[in-house]
Amino acid sequence: MSSASATLDTAAEALLGAPVPRREGREKVTGTALYAAERHLPRRAYAWPVPATIARGRITAVDTAAALALPGVLGVLTPYDAPRLGPSDDPTLQLLQDLRVPHRGWYVALAVADTLEGARAAADAVRITYEAEPHDVVLREDHPGLYTPEEANGGYPAHREQGDPDAAFAAAPVRIDVRYAVPPLHNHAMEPHAATADWDAGRGHLTVHDSCQGTTVVRAVLAGLFGLPEERVTVLAEHVGGGFGSKGTPRPHVVLAVMASRHCGRPVTVALPRQHMAATVGHRAPTLHRVRLGALADGTLTSLGHEVTTYTSRVREFVEQAAVPARVMYAVRDSRTTHRVAALDVPTPSWMRAPGETPGMYALESAMDELADALGMDPVELRVRNDAATEPDSGRPFSSRHLVECLREGADRFGWAGSRQPRREGPLLIGSGVAAATYPVYIAPAGARAHARPDGSYLVEVNATDIGTGARTVLSQIAADALGVPLDAVSLSLGDSALPAAPVAGGSTGTASWGWAVHDACTALTDLLARHHGPLPDAGLSASADTTQSAKQRSPYARHAFGAHFAEVQADTVTGEVRVRRMLGVFAAGRVLNPRTARSQFIGGMVMGLGMALTEHSGLDPAFGDFAERDLAAYHVPVNADVPVAIEAHWIDEHDKHLNPMGSKGIGEIGIVGAAAAIGNAVSRATGRRLRELPLTPDRVLAALGDGGGSAGGA
Repeated sequence: MSSASATLDTAAEALLGAPVPRREGREKVTGTALYAAERHLPRRAYAWPVPATIARGRITAVDTAAALALPGVLGVLTPYDAPRLGPSDDPTLQLLQDLRVPHRGWYVALAVADTLEGARAAADAVRITYEAEPHDVVLREDHPGLYTPEEANGGYPAHREQGDPDAAFAAAPVRIDVRYAVPPLHNHAMEPHAATADWDAGRGHLTVHDSCQGTTVVRAVLAGLFGLPEERVTVLAEHVGGGFGSKGTPRPHVVLAVMASRHCGRPVTVALPRQHMAATVGHRAPTLHRVRLGALADGTLTSLGHEVTTYTSRVREFVEQAAVPARVMYAVRDSRTTHRVAALDVPTPSWMRAPGETPGMYALESAMDELADALGMDPVELRVRNDAATEPDSGRPFSSRHLVECLREGADRFGWAGSRQPRREGPLLIGSGVAAATYPVYIAPAGARAHARPDGSYLVEVNATDIGTGARTVLSQIAADALGVPLDAVSLSLGDSALPAAPVAGGSTGTASWGWAVHDACTALTDLLARHHGPLPDAGLSASADTTQSAKQRSPYARHAFGAHFAEVQADTVTGEVRVRRMLGVFAAGRVLNPRTARSQFIGGMVMGLGMALTEHSGLDPAFGDFAERDLAAYHVPVNADVPVAIEAHWIDEHDKHLNPMGSKGIGEIGIVGAAAAIGNAVSRATGRRLRELPLTPDRVLAALGDGGGSAGGA
């Protein structure tokens, strides 16, 4: 038996399920963790992009003379002289390739200088002349350009119909037909999008430090755009300060950084100012919802319709799949779920935490609350009554579904029975609300390597990206558990495209996908060590795993996580301000591998849902075609003062053998799903008024309280 295998401790403390602190926590709190813009390479230069100031049209001239005359300026790239790019599947990355302006904020030039201040000054000095064309940025349900796409995001059919929902609705003794609106929302991660590119012409190699959610895909895209073999491109993402989906695929900043480095022969950093992000890195498109529910007097659903209207850009089609969760949630035979989309002169929308489920479940769960009111029924009991034994859309059995348990445990922990009746405390109206949550289980192919060293330590390599979720920690736990060794015997290498290929940190796939590969590689290494006799060679022993075949097998089960949110709010009748007093989430998301990091993810999602409900919104100015709220002063992300002290996340101890070797489901996104609906339902309970357009800002609340008709925000 080898010296390394002799360290295996069969009696080692169980690591999976232990609340292990973040392994990189000290680096982050002491400021030694390095991010993409903090790579202080020799002779590093800086670049600053120039956004278009018209909403649609063409460039007719670019004057760079004043910019080039500034001290320290190394060049200005424009559509007339920028390097020609190769093909890609994403037209938003075809930057400075032609003279068209598809929307306001589209990049039309790039200034490069010795200093960040010099690059910004040069960008300000560039003069662009345009030929403007009429533009359209206003989404409405009767837009003449609306069409039904083939697919929505995620590859889901845009339209699904079961039975005869219209006839079933007409025959239902209890019916609601309501509309809801969710505005554009933006991914404002703590670290803005940034990249430091180093084009080494002598070696013919490109090295990029990128703030991204996956270096494998960034390497592939950059290789195609710049005509390089993938083995000559290295992309690194050691630490990433959040992404929420907006860093899931390459964004303009990284392409511009490589362009600039190639142009000036020096390392170049591009760090997008926050004011650029609304128009540049994707956003959650606005969605208009019509939900029709028909039910028997006992609350049994007989008809469900969810129609979603949204927009996409003229650059690339992206359709928020907001009607899809209605295909999962409740047992109803006759249903229609459909999406309509209009291509407008707007920035291209993209992924934002739980795309589809977040706005879709706001509408569906608000409608379920309204149906409960119409029935005179407890909204928890209405959801329980319509629980589904099989997935309504596909008919497949669920691998596990503990929605009812989440609702029951949440109601018990929250004191739901005693909090249902609204009350008044002086000028404050108090009420409670509930909503359900769901998110699909996604698993993608991944690779990993595990090495046993002669000194008894282990190195595990997997190209995961830790965007603040605790991936380093949980993957180390999975490795140590599979190897049967203490956690401190394992080191982890991630965030490097030279490592085995792995999917992005998105879709709540990370732990399930990367962890499966890590588990298999470490299990294979354990078997290899058991067969090895004598001391290890100087190079140690290694084993690899690739889960492509396993992960791509279609499961016969419908695999989803579920949850329930409860919220208590107060609405001020004088100021119209709504504050959340307490929030509770209970989730069924497979085996929780690290309670400490899991609770952080659940609560983080709930706080993001609070922002969606009360403070976050953005509007496109119809005259200028620009987002009005473009920074953290105007676009209000919840801060400590907005979040109740009493915010709790709990989970059901769920055992699902149809997932992966760890039995885990993704937890990064389900926390936001349904949270806004629970808060909105609580506001309705408190005020006796139903507001159907987010966010629930003081002006809307005061208008609703002044409306003697009882309903506000739409019919």
